[in-house]
Amino acid sequence: MAAGVFGLAGTAQAQTTYNIAGLADFTGPYADVMKDMTGCRKGVLDWWSEEVGKAQGVALRIKEYDTRYDVAQVASLWPGIKSELDPVAILGIGGSDAAALQQRLPNDKVPQILATAGYGFAWKSDSWVFNARATYPHEVAAFYTWLQKKSGSTAPIKVGVISSEVSPAYVDIHKGTEKFAKDNPKILEVVETVYTEAQPTDLTQQVNRLVRKGATVLQVFNNTASVVATRRALQSLGKTNIPIVMSAHNGLVSSGKALGGLEQMEGNFEVYGMAMSTDDPTPARAYFEQLRTKYKAQVSYTSACIMGMSQGLIVARAVEQAIKTKGAKGVKGEDVRAALLTTPMPSERSFGVLPDLQYGKDAPFPTEGLAVNIGTVEKGKYKLLEQNVPMPVLNKW
Repeated sequence: MAAGVFGLAGTAQAQTTYNIAGLADFTGPYADVMKDMTGCRKGVLDWWSEEVGKAQGVALRIKEYDTRYDVAQVASLWPGIKSELDPVAILGIGGSDAAALQQRLPNDKVPQILATAGYGFAWKSDSWVFNARATYPHEVAAFYTWLQKKSGSTAPIKVGVISSEVSPAYVDIHKGTEKFAKDNPKILEVVETVYTEAQPTDLTQQVNRLVRKGATVLQVFNNTASVVATRRALQSLGKTNIPIVMSAHNGLVSSGKALGGLEQMEGNFEVYGMAMSTDDPTPARAYFEQLRTKYKAQVSYTSACIMGMSQGLIVARAVEQAIKTKGAKGVKGEDVRAALLTTPMPSERSFGVLPDLQYGKDAPFPTEGLAVNIGTVEKGKYKLLEQNVPMPVLNKW
């Protein structure tokens, strides 16, 4: 820790500055969304430093490092980052950061906060890596439970899963979905899981097989290319009444853009446990506008921005609690982690960006008491369809 390493300009009094290490991807597979993600998490830390930390003589500063979303690059850079910043926390992107550092962080005593949903293979106790959201299967299970209730039928939802074996994360998602279906046969039936390549171009044959098997929903949590290929297949088969459900990283807006217009995603769904970047007048949207106007965040209101805001708010509130417990001086990474584990964060403390959060030592993500939001495209407009849909409790897979 260094006092004033990235000090606030124009501040007369001495300040204690706590450094945050930002792991980013400016040249790899997620480079196109990284400006919004990093810009929004920095905006949160600037806001907190001015409106919360200033009265205590404390500021939070982040320095970003380009890891290209590469495990080897993260592992290679981390010793130098730690030596340079002595950070009290790390804000990572996702799986590459967790894979590279999760074995090191208990010794280094620096917690890492990821903006993505969690993974079943990381479902271990006493972790130093924390996800802002529960796993993707947790989130999509909430969607299927909601969809069945909305249908008014007691018959299980029949889903065809489009997945791939190119990524452990993709495999984990369909394994978790299959386990939920096995444990809850009255809610969900997986008619088949189809494996595709990383960037599929034509899935007509596979989608036709799922349709013939009775699938009424298609789950595509891979990437935007997979959503595009699935939607084109449904269009060619004349089955656009069968919706696709997707997540934040490959959602309605990005997939619609890739298809040539948001109207191409009419009647489809996205689901995840954080705010959605719709035009609806939500507290999260109002908070974002404050970051953009008062704190000059040069960003757009996208799902990537909301992910950045979510992890920024988690770490800022944890530091805030650590200061209350320990005082403004001498806060370390282990104090931030202790605050994460012991202090609930109600939704209003994140301006509705996240649902009520409570971490425990049983998993690196909250496993119960959470909720998701569901979005859709209706008459060509991206809209928030349902808020605070309860998330079921899942068994490990």
